[in-house]
Amino acid sequence: MAKHAIGMKIAIPLDAVRWFIANTPPSQKAPQDITITSRPPAVAIGMTVELMGTPLRANTKITVEAIEVSSERLQVSIALNDTELKVLGESSSAIAGLLRSGMLDLSKPGNLLKFMPKRPDVLVDAHDNVIVLDLFKNPRIRANETVRRTLAILSPVLQVSGLSTDGDYLIVSLHPNAGGVQRAFAAVKQLAP
Repeated sequence: MAKHAIGMKIAIPLDAVRWFIANTPPSQKAPQDITITSRPPAVAIGMTVELMGTPLRANTKITVEAIEVSSERLQVSIALNDTELKVLGESSSAIAGLLRSGMLDLSKPGNLLKFMPKRPDVLVDAHDNVIVLDLFKNPRIRANETVRRTLAILSPVLQVSGLSTDGDYLIVSLHPNAGGVQRAFAAVKQLAP
């Protein structure tokens, strides 16, 4: 961890991420049985989900291609590789039939997301194996004043420039920007009573 800190990187043990997921109260539609493993520079994620009434086991490798953080945007561009969807049980739904027949091209999951009937608010763009998400499109995150204030202060002086894995660590690469100090101080002054 000290080696990464010298290079302006934060090393987060994947065990801490696993613990956080395991101890977060699940919502009714949340994925189940989530697994996270390191496949440098990607992170491999597996989960059990329900899609159009069909229980599936989903696995993919996620590589973060770009991150843009500001007080108005929390955007991440990710590439999905080696994506697999396996039908659990004896479902006879249309999606189960398409998956079993091999008619769905899972090498380009972004193209499939374009045609989802109910696209998530945070989905900005999807093409081939690339998906662009902006978490500020989610009303709950956008309305969270603590998140907005924190980003208004930190984002002018410290940018997240990358996210990858190394061993069993999630590596957050940081890029300092001394030119943004005045904007950060201005944001702090706005918080003062």
